[in-house]
Amino acid sequence: MIVVSACLAGLKVRYNGSHRLDQRIEELVQEGKAVTVCPELLGGFSTPRPPAEIVGGDGYDVLKGLASVIDVHGTDVTEMYVKGAKAALEQVQSLKAAAVVLKEYSPSCGSRMIYRGTFNGKTKAGDGVTSALLKQHGIQVFSEEDDLVSLF
Repeated sequence: MIVVSACLAGLKVRYNGSHRLDQRIEELVQEGKAVTVCPELLGGFSTPRPPAEIVGGDGYDVLKGLASVIDVHGTDVTEMYVKGAKAALEQVQSLKAAAVVLKEYSPSCGSRMIYRGTFNGKTKAGDGVTSALLKQHGIQVFSEEDDLVSLF
């Protein structure tokens, strides 16, 4: 079983109420080979919601209490991101998922790149909160931008 970001399967769960449909991911879900997860919804957010970015580091730093997740209005939403990451981890572990495919650049799901925390569209290397937590627990995390042939 594979766990995938819900937005990649076509569910409209992104901050602005949109999705980022990836046909390969959608097919896996339809074939029953993958299940969807949205850490932000698991953390208590609704859709739509203000965009948020990690300020002061990356997801590993957030988990250590050294960085924060702040929305575009300046509200600290770190606690909800950590709560969602922990809930996603529980789901992945309970399914004994072989791998997880998450949406790149997200403050939750980015597995190589995230936004800089300046709300200007610029990115930096780093993991989102959920990606970091999953990796800390030895779970293979991929991005939709990775070569996913081995997962199909």
